[in-house]
Amino acid sequence: MKMTGADIVVQCLLEQGVDTVFGYPGGAILNVYDALYKNSDKIKHYLSSHEQGAAHMADGYARATGKVGVCLATSGPGATNLVTGIATAYMDSVPMVAITCNVTLPLLGKDSFQEVDIAGISMPITKHGYIVKDVKDLADTIRKAFRIAESGRPGPVLVDIPKDVTAAETEYVPLSATRRQIGDGRRYSDSDIDYVVEMIEQAQKPFLYVGGGAVISNSYKELREFSAKMDCPVCDTLMGKGAIDGHDPHYTGMIGMHGTKTSNLGVSRCDLLIALGARFTDRVIGNAALFAPNAKIIHIDIDPAEINKNIKVDYSIIGNLKDVLHDLNKKLPQQHHEKWLEEIEELKRRYPLTYNHSKLTCPYVIEKMDKITKGNAIITTDVGQHQMWTAQYYTFSEPRTLLTSGGLGTMGYGIGAAIGAKVAFPERTVINIGGDGCFRMNMNELATASRYNIPIVEIVIDNRVLGMVRQWQTLYYGERYSATVIEDKVDYCKVAEGLGCKAIRVTKKEEVEPAIKEAILAGVPTVIDVVIHEDDKVFPMVSPGASIEKAFDEADFEAMNK
Repeated sequence: MKMTGADIVVQCLLEQGVDTVFGYPGGAILNVYDALYKNSDKIKHYLSSHEQGAAHMADGYARATGKVGVCLATSGPGATNLVTGIATAYMDSVPMVAITCNVTLPLLGKDSFQEVDIAGISMPITKHGYIVKDVKDLADTIRKAFRIAESGRPGPVLVDIPKDVTAAETEYVPLSATRRQIGDGRRYSDSDIDYVVEMIEQAQKPFLYVGGGAVISNSYKELREFSAKMDCPVCDTLMGKGAIDGHDPHYTGMIGMHGTKTSNLGVSRCDLLIALGARFTDRVIGNAALFAPNAKIIHIDIDPAEINKNIKVDYSIIGNLKDVLHDLNKKLPQQHHEKWLEEIEELKRRYPLTYNHSKLTCPYVIEKMDKITKGNAIITTDVGQHQMWTAQYYTFSEPRTLLTSGGLGTMGYGIGAAIGAKVAFPERTVINIGGDGCFRMNMNELATASRYNIPIVEIVIDNRVLGMVRQWQTLYYGERYSATVIEDKVDYCKVAEGLGCKAIRVTKKEEVEPAIKEAILAGVPTVIDVVIHEDDKVFPMVSPGASIEKAFDEADFEAMNK
């Protein structure tokens, strides 16, 4: 049957099982929006307040579900406004297809009104990018985009379509989508598995280091079986939260700059470190030359580019983590490491996470939130101190329940991600934790939440400063608070109400629990403005360039400054 390019776009989305998209229209993409209008009973479109918000919504939807998220934007500034969201998805390996439309073919390359080479701009932050100049290529290109986005190490793909291609007609032949599992194809041998088993059996002090790949690959069941067989301590990264149950007695907390002392000291003392779907980012390893100095290191990852990129390892397996763990579990005998676990338990007793209980703090809010939701909520965050406190004090027991920008560190990510997650799972409680600096970045998306009555809970940790930057200025810049104080006349409750949301202000500890319960039961998007002290700090912390073994807590900090 003959169809316009715009109709083909929509039919291809339906082929791929897409029923939800996020976007913002404009002149160049009007034909696609007209086709969406005609198919509004099959695909629900959510109009964001800004294209960046649409990208974050698609990202949050993808992280929460494991499906490919889809966002749409018009040419020029519409397309460039997607860039931060695309980069956020790229850094955290999130499957996403971004569809933009451009000026007509005769106007390309002529600096036409709202023309931009979005395929070129986004090349370094996408798995692949296309500009479709012939309508006959359109259907196959969109199908390829979805296959690339979700296969191997997932990531975003951009498809740019000139407006006249969306108007042109061609023969359309429908196809059934061929779903590809993450990590199609085995790239390791039985001897690789045997060698790793041998290394494990020789170890006296093994440690598991779990990254975001354990969540992305849906391998948490295999991981938990492997962890039980290993009978050893296990830590995670920010992106790996929930792959290991936070209640597991072998779990030691997050590793890295704001990880627990137990994880950092334990990894520094272990004799075998097994990295599972992790990439040894600088915020995890600290000084690379001093990382895990006593350990042989095994790296299991789907992306060969990650092997020996940041840390030289002793052995590696390239493959889908779910498959590798399945094969290891079949061959690995039950291990026993009682003395090593006793040593780790002593570290837990000696170095628990602590905070000031005498006043209202973000950790107190997070602990109350954890108790009220019983750890069953989907939590999104923005980036900064509140993000680290959430990772430290909320007990994640299931994967895909922490959605946060780990690689790019995108302020303003959280509200959009929360909307995307709530759209995907309307029955789940979805809470975004943001700082007041982050809230200002994309608080306009509260209008999106109120427009569609998407009852997310937004908790603003309001310290009137850019908290994490201020913490660094306190520690390393002689308390010179350059451009980090945001004390002004902005009233976040009035802003929330003006954008159609319910608002609650909290200034005392006893107000926290009632406010969270009220917000969860409100049935409308609700903002809780939590006012805390401007100089609250995240501990433990590792100074940049130091060994993670040198993590210091608040008591250490006070002793250093006497």
